[in-house]
Amino acid sequence: MKALAAIVALPAAAAAIWVLLRTPLAARLGAAPREDRWHRSTTPMLGGIGIFVGIVAGVGIAVGTDASPASRELLAIVGGCALLFVAGLLDDLYSLGPIPKLAAQLAAAGLVIANGLTISGLISNDLLAGAVAVVWLVGMTNAFNLLDNMDGLAATLAGIAALFFAIDAVTVHHNDAVLALALAIAGACAGFLPFNLRPKRSAAVFMGDSGSQVLGFALAALGLTASWKVAGTTVATLLLPILVLAVPILDTTLVTVVRLLDGRPVYQGGRDHTSHRLVYHGLSEKRAVVLLAVISAALGATSLFYAVLDNAWVTLIGVLLTFALLVQFASVLSDVERSPGVFEDRSWLRTFVANPRRLVESLVDFALITASFAFAYYLRLQGSGTAYDRHIFQVSLAVLLAARYLSFIPFGLYRGVWRYAGARDAAAIVCAVVVSEVVAYLVLDATQVWGAFPRSIFIIDALVCIVLIGASRFWERAFVRAVATLTGRADRHRTLIVGAGRGGRSLLRELRETAGEQVVGFVDDDQRLARRRLQGVPVLGGLMEVEAVLAKARPDTVLVTIPDAPRERLGLVLDACTLAEVPCRFVRRESNLDPRVVLGASAD
Repeated sequence: MKALAAIVALPAAAAAIWVLLRTPLAARLGAAPREDRWHRSTTPMLGGIGIFVGIVAGVGIAVGTDASPASRELLAIVGGCALLFVAGLLDDLYSLGPIPKLAAQLAAAGLVIANGLTISGLISNDLLAGAVAVVWLVGMTNAFNLLDNMDGLAATLAGIAALFFAIDAVTVHHNDAVLALALAIAGACAGFLPFNLRPKRSAAVFMGDSGSQVLGFALAALGLTASWKVAGTTVATLLLPILVLAVPILDTTLVTVVRLLDGRPVYQGGRDHTSHRLVYHGLSEKRAVVLLAVISAALGATSLFYAVLDNAWVTLIGVLLTFALLVQFASVLSDVERSPGVFEDRSWLRTFVANPRRLVESLVDFALITASFAFAYYLRLQGSGTAYDRHIFQVSLAVLLAARYLSFIPFGLYRGVWRYAGARDAAAIVCAVVVSEVVAYLVLDATQVWGAFPRSIFIIDALVCIVLIGASRFWERAFVRAVATLTGRADRHRTLIVGAGRGGRSLLRELRETAGEQVVGFVDDDQRLARRRLQGVPVLGGLMEVEAVLAKARPDTVLVTIPDAPRERLGLVLDACTLAEVPCRFVRRESNLDPRVVLGASAD
């Protein structure tokens, strides 16, 4: 009987969409092709209606047949979905804008929180628990709204996540209401997909905001109900919703960071999502959806494995490996231009290990962070401690690892060339460790009862961790300098690059791999780059300041990578180099040359 919800939701959603496609509403509610959209023809946005009808039908049958209790929380979730369905439908029709949509999302979140759906199982402070619940609900609602950018993607990932919540409701956190809602969501998605993901044909219907917002909100509410509201303090329980919904979280994080760095509004549409970047790298649209579905299913399976096993250390190690692979995945997708051929060999494994060095760094960091906190624990408690102290240690280590990685990434600890690290990089390490320590402590203070656990452990840990992480980053520079001194090659050829564009940065990477070469700086007129560092090398000034730059940097050679710049500007560089008696050379990198010209020149 409990599976009846899914059985009803599927035909209800499919029937609603089939009927709507044959009504005048199909012509009224259509998505025309736009520059920031992926489709090529006007497509009806009626799928959200079908999805909502399927969810309501599934939950209604489950409650009506006593397969699920009509709890306040379940009714509040359905009510919140109804609010977002209406708001999304109005947005599909009239383009409401970000503020009304956010207001509807906050209203839906407030409805479920007012009916007892918070993360009280993890956070004892009611105000803080409610605030975190609002962020989670609104964030996941928008995550699926952003994820709905390619045929079949949002519905496939939502269906997979719902199935894992349903499995959890049967095997771990027994909850008939969660089971009914999860099965209804999965069934509604299954009813929608044949109209949206069609082999060798474009989509017949889109879900629109009326569908994507409903799916995101419903899944976020499932995460609260299925895990966090009833959670104890186990690491596996904490991670269950995050792993099940990791792909939407990854996509939203990537898009948000990239758009903020580019100075674009986050809510503005674009072709910069995870799925789009996979297509840019060589996958077909269908293969991109399948790849993300496989990743989502694999992450969901690990979450259930951790919950069933209930071993904190296995969970920590497994989550570290998962996080390291996701960081690798995101690092490849974040820079389409640098590596356009990553997927040309169709090797999906290569996606995750595109930068083995960074993978090794993240694994080494796990060992160092764990060793640092364990050392601080044993130093402060002299190897003793109660069973509750050891429990707090395990929970604290899990939170600390997450805080460390989330801090290390924005502070640049996974993008530096550490052979050339300097004072700025050392300061980044100190700031990253201190910030992550403070964040971890505040999270733990809000969620745990310390008992006799000494808080001074965190101070000791921060000091030890700075030393260990710093040593792991700076050993390469110290080793290279020591070898250079012993071999008599301490003096390197100093080069100044004129032009900090793509050609200049490419030349920098090439020179860094050349023994005995050192790039001392860039010269560029772009005011956005003034006094900044590119890949660790400073932009020392513009072309009008080239004489002062030469006197300050004392290069042995000047290489100009902008030979097509105005002659009067290049003349300033040539005159300054002549006056300073510094050789000046022009670097011209050409592509698309006629093979006959190249072969003819080689023959000569």
